[in-house]
Amino acid sequence: MIMKKILMGILVLTFLVACNNDDNERYSQPNFTTIATVENPNLSSGFYFKLDNNDKMWVTLTSFPYYRPKNGQRIIAVYSILSTVDNSSLYNHKVQLNDVYEVLTKGIFKITAATQDSIGNDQIEIRDMWVGSNYLNVEFVYPGYNKIHYINLVSDSTKTYTDGKVHLEFRHNANNDYATYSKWGVVSFDLSSLQPLAVGDSVNLVIQTHEFTTTQNETYYLTYKFGNAASSNIREMMIPKGEIKLQ
Repeated sequence: MIMKKILMGILVLTFLVACNNDDNERYSQPNFTTIATVENPNLSSGFYFKLDNNDKMWVTLTSFPYYRPKNGQRIIAVYSILSTVDNSSLYNHKVQLNDVYEVLTKGIFKITAATQDSIGNDQIEIRDMWVGSNYLNVEFVYPGYNKIHYINLVSDSTKTYTDGKVHLEFRHNANNDYATYSKWGVVSFDLSSLQPLAVGDSVNLVIQTHEFTTTQNETYYLTYKFGNAASSNIREMMIPKGEIKLQ
């Protein structure tokens, strides 16, 4: 009887050590914090997200079991890689989702005379602007307090250009908020609708902004590449802290 208890204790200890080793190995994996696009047409808790280099991640473990993001949602995902699969699979890595932040995700707004005032053009500080996959991504800082701020990328049909480029405007409506605190924000604009305007597989973009600078009106020149020429850069980002009200 004593020998059976000893053997049972050894088996249980071996099992616990193996489980602990698995857990230690799982949680000792390095974290990556990357912007990505959700692929989740069935609104499942076990979903895919695709990095801007087209690597597809399958969320097999998650700290948010009730999180079911919508298809096409841009996120900043904090994840650790559990395993890598071969090239024949539908995905590249199995991952554990440790934290997530939903990035404001919008299309291009076609402005009209009636919406010119409501869309706003308040000043803002652009920290970074880049094209990743099919998205124009903008990281910015704005002064605010407790109101929702509206962020848009607009196409103004009342303005004409002859340089063969697509001219767009990054617009900010502060909604008459108090400029009390400096707040951080990020937004992704889907550029897919511009593909019919492309020469080949790229579109040259001219983005105008209204900023807190000496000239106030700044211009950014970027290229949106798609198809085989698509941008393949992976952007590491931070998870923002504090309450952010953007729409």
